[in-house]
Amino acid sequence: MNPRRLPSRIVCLTTETVEVLYALGEEARIAGISGYTVIPPRARKEKPKVFAFSSGDLEKILAVEPDLVLGFSDMQADVARDLIKAGVAVHVFNQRSVDGILAMIETVGRLVGAEDRACALVAELEATMARVRAQAALLPRRPRVYFEEWDEPPISAVRWVSELVGIAGGEDVFAERALHPGAAQRILADPLEAARRAPDIIVGSWCGKRFRPERVAGRAGWEGVPAVRDGELHELKSALILSPGPVAIREGLPALAAIIARWAAQRDRQTTAARQ
Repeated sequence: MNPRRLPSRIVCLTTETVEVLYALGEEARIAGISGYTVIPPRARKEKPKVFAFSSGDLEKILAVEPDLVLGFSDMQADVARDLIKAGVAVHVFNQRSVDGILAMIETVGRLVGAEDRACALVAELEATMARVRAQAALLPRRPRVYFEEWDEPPISAVRWVSELVGIAGGEDVFAERALHPGAAQRILADPLEAARRAPDIIVGSWCGKRFRPERVAGRAGWEGVPAVRDGELHELKSALILSPGPVAIREGLPALAAIIARWAAQRDRQTTAARQ
């Protein structure tokens, strides 16, 4: 591999590829980032913000003279098309699963000549998942979990989140919806559909705004939901779980596991007390 042929001015249109390049020690190659980049925090101070997520000024991207632009999903199809027309190399990822996240990391590593470091990062994340999965196997019962990605309208978990819920020891009550790549198919047209599935735990991660458990608990017809009755409504910051990058496994997964483990411990105490 000739280092001179590797990209040296990369624009990342989403936060997860920024996170990966920093994790690989290749942050010097980043020439511009999305304004929604949050991980690592230092990137916001060190790198120019040249795009939002699905909108922005093409000229701001071109001004940093990228030799590669990394994007994500069909939501960035228009800017990808315009960049290609402008003669810029573009790679658009579309990872929607845990395996997809790991594959994205490996691909970014290959693109910048850091394949060994990328494989080491993937091995670290796989070890984290194996450790959490082993701990979850010891739980006496797997709770039913409703993960709410948005509230108006309610949107259930995207696929990688649903998979992480399973690894953490829970059962996503909308696992079948998680298989759909787009959010439109995960919108709950009937507000009571989630309530009828009787989740033991509700995790809110309203992208871009604070989760309000009292609003969920106050929804008409939700008073009998086990999670509402038992006060098992928890917030998980969207930056830790809704970005399909390493952070979802490094931080989002352990946070989910902690919520589920506390629920299991509480149920165990209640069962013990009832027997006495």
